[in-house]
Order: sequence, then C-alpha cells, then structure tokens
Amino acid sequence: MRFTHDDVKKAISDGLLSFPVTDFDTEGRFDAESYRQRLEWFISHEISAVFVAGGTGEFFNLSQDEFREVVRLAVQVVDGKLPVIASAGLSVATGSAFAKIAEEEGADGILLMPPYLTECPQDGLVEYARQICDSTSISVIYYNRGNGVMTPSSVKRLAEACPNLVGLKDGKGDMQALNRIIKSVGERLAYVGGVPTAEIMAEAYLAVGVNTYSSAVFNFVPDMAVTFYKALRAGDSDTVRRISREFFLPFVDLRDNKSGYAVSLIKAGTEIIGRPAGSVRAPLEMPNADERVQLETLVEKAKRF
Repeated sequence: MRFTHDDVKKAISDGLLSFPVTDFDTEGRFDAESYRQRLEWFISHEISAVFVAGGTGEFFNLSQDEFREVVRLAVQVVDGKLPVIASAGLSVATGSAFAKIAEEEGADGILLMPPYLTECPQDGLVEYARQICDSTSISVIYYNRGNGVMTPSSVKRLAEACPNLVGLKDGKGDMQALNRIIKSVGERLAYVGGVPTAEIMAEAYLAVGVNTYSSAVFNFVPDMAVTFYKALRAGDSDTVRRISREFFLPFVDLRDNKSGYAVSLIKAGTEIIGRPAGSVRAPLEMPNADERVQLETLVEKAKRF
C-alpha cells in the first residue's frame, strides 16, 4: 500500500475515475501483455484513481489466481502514480480472501461488492461489510447497489465501526436516498457515482455533492469522457447537453437492448478503436453485428468533442 486512507479518500473525491476492462485472449484466458498496454494507455490520461477487476473488469468472472495476476500487474504498471483499487465481495469468506490478495499484491484499497444472490437484512449487510473491512488494513469503498443497498443509518454505523472505510459508491441512482446518506454521514466518507453509464446522471450527482463517478466509456472514448467531465465541473451546460444528446442517450438506448451490455458494449468499443480486450465471459454476451455498427457510429460522433 502506497497511499494512506486519507490519500485514497481524497483521490476518489474528485477527478475522473477509470475502470479498465480485463483483457482475455482468443481462448478466453487472461492476456497479461494486452492488459499491461491498456493500463499504460489509461494512466497517460487525466484520471485520479484506477479501479481494476471491477464490474467493467468482470470481477465476477475472475478466479482468485487471475485476480491476483490482474492486481499485481496493475500495481507494477501504475507504480505509485495513482491509487490502485481492486474488488472484493460475494461472501464474507470470499470477500476477505480477495481483500487479502489485493493487500498482498500492493493495492491501495478495495471496492466492496454486494453479497452474492440472497436478499439481506440491514444488520446482516453491516456485519458482512464490517467483517471484510476488519480483514484488511487497506482502504475500503462500499458499493451500495443490488441486494447490498444500505440505509443511511446502516452506512453511518459501518463508517463508525470501520476506520478503513473511506468511501461509498452509489449504484442505485436514487438521489433522495443518496442525499440522505450524504447528509447523515457527511464528510466522513467520499462519495462516487456508480450507476451504469454514470455520465447520464452526472448532473444529478453533482447537485447532491458527488463530484466524481466511474466512467466505463473511458475504455474506448477517453478524450470525450474527460471533455465531458471537465465541462460538467466547469458548469458548461451546453457541452454537457450536447454530448449527452449525441452520445450518451443513444448509448444508453443501445446498452438497454440486453442485460449485461453495460460491460459487453465496452469490450466491443475497445475493439472498434483498435485496442481489443477479447470477448466477455459467460453469462455475458457480446453485441451482434447491427449493434456493433451502431456503436461504431457513436465512436465516430465522440471524435467531434
């Protein structure tokens, strides 16, 4: 770990956050060299932290051995320039195991994913997160989404119990609920927008005090992603509306064609720009030929910004 809890909190509080896809070869195996090149390209742009093996990076499809290789390589390539955040979750035992690997390989923090499948009571969610937080000394960002959504009082309890909890990533998009959390917990945590294609809600996030978000499209249109973020923070509403209207709204329409396209379209986009990352793993599916043509059109539009 090269960044303190305060360092990580500061890094994820402002600036664009990148979530690279995980590279697979034609046989579906982790492609370390392709991933190395991707990370080098990523950190050549204006970002404030790198989240590896996240949702866009198919954390849910990686073995622990693959996860270790991904984190090790990311830490080597980033080389202390930015915080490296990996993922953990699924169960207390598995989440603790992933957190241990991340810490051993030099990551600065983990993004704590929701527990697997089952519906959860609030006390159980707090305990799930607390036990995983307690299993590691590195920073933890809780991903508030799916079957792991906590109430404001639960988030506050968790923050009070776990000094290494530094942030909350919102994956629900309920601005009223998020605003209540922010007002209840305050500056104790950093807050990150994390709904799929978070740019589509960036203005709403900013209105409640969330200054940053995870950008999946950064994987294939990084210059436009940075332009959009800078326009948002500068109050350039004309640019924000134009990019939203011409790129993000049609992208979301395309994304909604099939479950899982929030990841699959990103991998297709990397191939379109000449930086292929292979196909997604089952149960996800790659877009069809017609959808790919639509995505190619959007990539061309992105070059205008």
